[in-house]
Amino acid sequence: MAKSNLSNVFRSLKSRNFKLYFAGQSVSLIGTWMQRLAVSWLVYDVTHSAFLLGLVMFSGQIPALILSPYGGAVTDRHSRYKILLITQIASMVQAGLLAFMILAGFYSTTGVILLSALLGCINAFDIPSRQSLMIELIDDKKDLPNAIALNSSMVNMARLIGPVVAGLLITWVGEGMCFLINTLTFIPVISSLLLIKIKPKKIEKTAESVWKGLKEGYNYLKTKPDLRLMILLMACISFFLMPIVTLLPIFAKDVFKGNASTLSYLEGAMGLGALSGAIYLAGAKKLKNLAKTIILSIFVYAVSLLFFSFTPWFGLALLFILFAGIGQMIQISGSNSFIQTHVDDKMRGRVISYYAMAFQGMMPIGSFIAGFSANHIGAQNTLLIQSILGIFTATIFYFLLKKVRLKVVNNERNALRQNPEFVV
Repeated sequence: MAKSNLSNVFRSLKSRNFKLYFAGQSVSLIGTWMQRLAVSWLVYDVTHSAFLLGLVMFSGQIPALILSPYGGAVTDRHSRYKILLITQIASMVQAGLLAFMILAGFYSTTGVILLSALLGCINAFDIPSRQSLMIELIDDKKDLPNAIALNSSMVNMARLIGPVVAGLLITWVGEGMCFLINTLTFIPVISSLLLIKIKPKKIEKTAESVWKGLKEGYNYLKTKPDLRLMILLMACISFFLMPIVTLLPIFAKDVFKGNASTLSYLEGAMGLGALSGAIYLAGAKKLKNLAKTIILSIFVYAVSLLFFSFTPWFGLALLFILFAGIGQMIQISGSNSFIQTHVDDKMRGRVISYYAMAFQGMMPIGSFIAGFSANHIGAQNTLLIQSILGIFTATIFYFLLKKVRLKVVNNERNALRQNPEFVV
């Protein structure tokens, strides 16, 4: 029985292409999380400015708000596989430049901001292509939700390991080594992508501009209220709750009087919680009401951060941040699965780009405001306000999604009455 459950959790790895993708990304993402922690610690440790920390996060994420819809439109018009390969090579170059700057002793906050912005531009094309490619890596399309959940598990395993390793390396040899290791971890993922064999997909040539295709994606969303609400919900959560990543270095250094290792424990605890949430979704064959599960996860996320914001004991803080990680990952992965399984394939890239814009694009604005607020009223008060707003958001969207669901059910019943042969 246990063996059957285990094989069910990893069922999408039966697909050769997804297995190669999974293996390469497993290594690369550890380096990505190492770099992320090292950047935030380096900036705050050198500048002691919550505002500058928020500005760095803002510069790394704001390109997603501006460019992600364009990246999604490009993804629908070109090979998703080739775009992903190019973005991974570009990310490797960015990490190499960051490593050179620090190891050569040329630290500059402006330089970190510019390189963060460069990575943000790369991610604006990487995310839509990566998410859209997922369905092409799976042999049995029924395994797509499992592949998405397993992908989230991989991300969060890296999120658990990367910060811990980064914390130790920063203490022993400094942040530069984290950036160098991240550069090297792109070799396995690029190699795995080159080994993947995807049947060339016929892409219809069109004389229409990319921006017109983008408008089509927007018009499509206007006809899909459930998808539209899910993307708007992601935007609100990214704005209110996701900026916790900006505040964690401040909690580690100023609230808990720690060092880079303290930050790595906080990041690691949140990663462990997120991994647990992703494994839960991977093992679930089908959730009866995914939208309801997503709303519940947001309540867990927000309430956990509420308690974390004023917890004076580090051990208890780790417990609360772990539960926040569980709620965060179920919300992110669940929203992704909801959109991927409800969108038409020809609109997939464009819709996912709007999702990426909501996810990655609203976070920088929230991070910037969080950094500014922490400078004036403190990180704890800032997080308290964000958590309360997160709870209000979950409550409002619970009723909005319920209303849309009831409308869909009523439409189906009416169609069945008018046409007995109608099949839902």
